Amino acid sequence: MANEAKKPNIFKAFWEKTKAACQRVGKFFREIKSEINKITWPAVPTVFRNTGIVLLVMLVVGVFVFALDFGLNQLLGLIMSVAPIA
Repeated sequence: MANEAKKPNIFKAFWEKTKAACQRVGKFFREIKSEINKITWPAVPTVFRNTGIVLLVMLVVGVFVFALDFGLNQLLGLIMSVAPIA
């Protein structure tokens, strides 16, 4: 019995690894909070103005694509003598 080597405590090793992982996760979230505090958030009127601009541009592009599609469809109908799709 004196010749037996002492077995490593696997629970202690597991606890140390778990503790280190929890510390890394905690550090990660503290760094996220620090970075979020550095962000310069836009004012509410700026957000509404930019949202309006985006919606307007989407509408203009949608109308343009619709007009282009309709025009090319009509042109193709004239070229191929196909009845227009109603």
